[in-house]
Amino acid sequence: MRLSDTLRFARDAATGYPMRTALSVFAMAIGVAAVVLLTALGDGARRYVVGQFSALGTNLVMVLPGRTGTGGFNPATAITSTPRDLTVDDAAAVKRATSVLRVAPLLVGTSEINFAGRLREVMVAGTVADYFAIRDFQVAQGDILPDEDWNRGASVAVIGNKIRQELFGNTPAVGQLVRIGDRRVRVIGVLKSTGQGLGMNTDELVIVPVSLALSMFNTNTLFRVLVEARNRELIPQAKEQTLAIIKQRHRGEEDITVITQDAVLATFDKLLGALTLAVAGIAAISLAVAGILVMNVMLVAVTQRTGEIGLLKALGAPARTIRLAFLSEAAMLSAVGALLGYLLGQLGAFILRQIFPVFPAYPPDWAVIAGLGTAIGTGLLFGFLPARRAARLDPVQALMKH
Repeated sequence: MRLSDTLRFARDAATGYPMRTALSVFAMAIGVAAVVLLTALGDGARRYVVGQFSALGTNLVMVLPGRTGTGGFNPATAITSTPRDLTVDDAAAVKRATSVLRVAPLLVGTSEINFAGRLREVMVAGTVADYFAIRDFQVAQGDILPDEDWNRGASVAVIGNKIRQELFGNTPAVGQLVRIGDRRVRVIGVLKSTGQGLGMNTDELVIVPVSLALSMFNTNTLFRVLVEARNRELIPQAKEQTLAIIKQRHRGEEDITVITQDAVLATFDKLLGALTLAVAGIAAISLAVAGILVMNVMLVAVTQRTGEIGLLKALGAPARTIRLAFLSEAAMLSAVGALLGYLLGQLGAFILRQIFPVFPAYPPDWAVIAGLGTAIGTGLLFGFLPARRAARLDPVQALMKH
């Protein structure tokens, strides 16, 4: 029996019972689609978070008030206790480090902005002129914050584009006086629209000088200090120098946490990569269920085609040929199901990307290959028992039963 005859035998067997074949193919398709779609979600989350942290800037070192321990960056303890204030003067002192290019103290809080009776709540970021260069923020109108004494900033603000639209409409925003909390400030610029980033929507952000924000929120403690190293090779040195300078200012006490952007990226990359593997494993269970269904379908096929098997063996077909014919049918069902599942999974991922354009829901190549390979392998594995059973049938008894 030639290979083409074997494949034709398997094809005719599959198409002869369309309902049975459709159920097997559909079960396998669901399993593969689940693997493709869930890994697209997991890997999409990883890419999104990594992309958001990368958008913070390049060559970044971040200083957090409080100590999180020595085990590296832990997202669960990113909000730290503060035994001593992290101040503007601490940030200014870091500027003298030889490996540091720019420094930007940052304080974040919420307040209300009011113009001509129009009132809304906004996120207020208190910082300095270098923050715009570090974060690569650009203005669509007006200017950024002036480069001035950090401890005596002017009463000015740069606002997000959505705030400009809601408060001013078609009226020019630059030069207008607005009230933020109990402070009157002049709008000197409007940010270019960049959208959401790590919980801070720049379209709804108000940026004011750090001294004004400290006074507005009645605090001396900064939320973060962003430090930009002169180049990528100097990031470790910038981290060490930053820690040493602030430790010296805090009387030798190491009461801050200094983390690099690479450390944050590596941590989240590892966590979300493990999550992707976990959901892929959960989805793969459905492939095992589909394989069992293929086995049951093939066992039924052996029973239904006993006479045909007996006739083939009576004509001299060896057991190996019978076994190969049934394995070919199992492989065919699995392959068609796997291909259909791949297409369904890609369609699901495409729909997700259309609904959430910022979320890169692309299934990783390894997941697609593993899903397809596991589907076909499962079909062959569970198809082996029915194939062996068919090959062992006695031709005389098989013809008598028929």
